Amino acid sequence: MVLDDVRLTVVGVGADGWAGLTDAARAEIGAAHVVLGGARQLGLLPPVHGQQRRTWPSPLRPALERILKECSGRRIVALASGDPMVSGIGTVLVELLGAERVSVLPHVSSVALARARLGWSAESTTAVSVVGRDTHAVLRELAPRRRLLVLTSDENTPAELAHLITERGYGASRMVVLGDIGADSETRLEITASEFMGQAPRLNIVALDLRGPLVAGWTAGLPDRLFENDGQLTKRDLRAAALARLMPVPGQLLWDVGAGAGSVGIEWMRAHPTCRTIAVEANDQRASRIARNARSLGVPALRVVCGQAPDAFAGLPAPDAIFIGGGATRSGVLDRCLEVLRPTGRLVVHGVTLETEGLIFTAHRRHGGELTRIHVEHAAPVGSFTCWTPGRAVTQWVFARH
Repeated sequence: MVLDDVRLTVVGVGADGWAGLTDAARAEIGAAHVVLGGARQLGLLPPVHGQQRRTWPSPLRPALERILKECSGRRIVALASGDPMVSGIGTVLVELLGAERVSVLPHVSSVALARARLGWSAESTTAVSVVGRDTHAVLRELAPRRRLLVLTSDENTPAELAHLITERGYGASRMVVLGDIGADSETRLEITASEFMGQAPRLNIVALDLRGPLVAGWTAGLPDRLFENDGQLTKRDLRAAALARLMPVPGQLLWDVGAGAGSVGIEWMRAHPTCRTIAVEANDQRASRIARNARSLGVPALRVVCGQAPDAFAGLPAPDAIFIGGGATRSGVLDRCLEVLRPTGRLVVHGVTLETEGLIFTAHRRHGGELTRIHVEHAAPVGSFTCWTPGRAVTQWVFARH
């Protein structure tokens, strides 16, 4: 659908509504032929004769192009909460139309207001959005003495957050729920996460000053015990070696092929909030397990495709990196991975069987790359003594596309 004739202005609106808008923002709204926004935001505006007002559909994205096309050629204003470019509709519209056709008049964001209320600097604070998303995403950020500002979906989100982090041992965390921030009706509730019960104002932001145990960091090689598994797990040291060569980069996509427990794909996503993973796993029980592991480790957006490679690759977006932890010897898997890998992409294959090693050796001769044999031994008791217990050696092939 062509949207070349569509240009619009996005106006940020705070909880204080019309009274908090600048003269420029009021003038832009008053001159608009069409105003798009949420029902609450539209209800904050004074009437304008002849002006059409339309609420955003739900779900938004599938219908957005159609709505904009219908408004083509008219002066359009889209309303957003606070700063439209902070987890807001402004970002969506710029992605769709291009920055040159979207003007943005921001309001002070709820994140900025919350930092001001709490005396928290931007440098000491991390903002996390769970607006329309799984609240388990907050679990990625858990660490002692860390400060989080959580953008929430509704009045029920604070209770969900409190329950989640209390389950992970962070019940002693200071929790401040700021409702209707910036409005005359602004509220503030300060409590520990374990004590929080009930609902909050529908429009709220949650501040968390975390107090709890160090469970997991962001460097590759999480403890194996954190992953529910049936034995099909890329162990900690081997996982760290694989991820060091896969090199997670913000915004890039990994295919975790023969994913098992999903550990490599999960750690890829934990490396940065914008990293993405598609885990391909033929076993349906393991596929379900991957999704559970992803949620418990704070990356619920990980996508699981239950199917046999390479047929399961059909229709998937091209990856920036691929890890093959299982199924490399299946006909067509390695060839297809090499075909779809994007420019500058990285491929890592692990093999423990002679058959997989043979495949890897052949690929290395044909395509080059890095070939490594990895042996890991752990100290374990033998009677009254301690000896080294070796694990299975793993052959690792790394290929980088230039």
